[in-house]
Amino acid sequence: MVKLVFGRFRDSFTLGSVKAYIAEFIATLLFVFAGVGSAVAYGKLTNGAALDPAGLVAVALAHSLALFVGVSMAANVSGLLGSIAACFLLKFVTGGLAIPTHGVAAGLSEVEGAFMEIVITFALVYTVYATAADPRKGPVGTVAPIAIGFIVGANILAAGPFSGGSMNPARSFGPAVAGGNFTGNWVYWVGPLIGGAFAGLVYSSVFIGSYEPIPASNDYA
Repeated sequence: MVKLVFGRFRDSFTLGSVKAYIAEFIATLLFVFAGVGSAVAYGKLTNGAALDPAGLVAVALAHSLALFVGVSMAANVSGLLGSIAACFLLKFVTGGLAIPTHGVAAGLSEVEGAFMEIVITFALVYTVYATAADPRKGPVGTVAPIAIGFIVGANILAAGPFSGGSMNPARSFGPAVAGGNFTGNWVYWVGPLIGGAFAGLVYSSVFIGSYEPIPASNDYA
């Protein structure tokens, strides 16, 4: 059974919370900088040519590696401010090159794109729960960041040519702000939010809901 827990507002301004915000900001900045930067670099190397299969693999690999590092550092990949800062920084260091934004492919409706984002975000968040948030499996180790990075790369390979493969509102919002293009941006809010919520509901209810920690024992103290 899923339980909702609400903290106190003042808890958001404790030293521990501030440190968490900073860690999240840095991890998100590095993830988005590398992910979006790989697409910018591809456009630079190909004189603006459309993304081909080799380019898609390269972009997916860049996202996988960057997310592996980001999760290892902060175990969190959200953060709108980190995403916006990364995109403006990328625009500055590349001499003002255009920042690519997510968009649904020609021939698909935005609703279809949103459903694609629901599916791949479900896969991502379910993987996060199964490898990093399940109390039965102990603290986050090396396996969780690797698995999360791999599922993001696989999802980009599958969904990139259709919806763009965002899976994270922050990943799409930063480029939209830097590029000044919010066309269809709702897809990358609605899809990930629904897919992520559904994955959390399913995993928490089915697998974590019945979990009861083993009481501490002094028999072997």
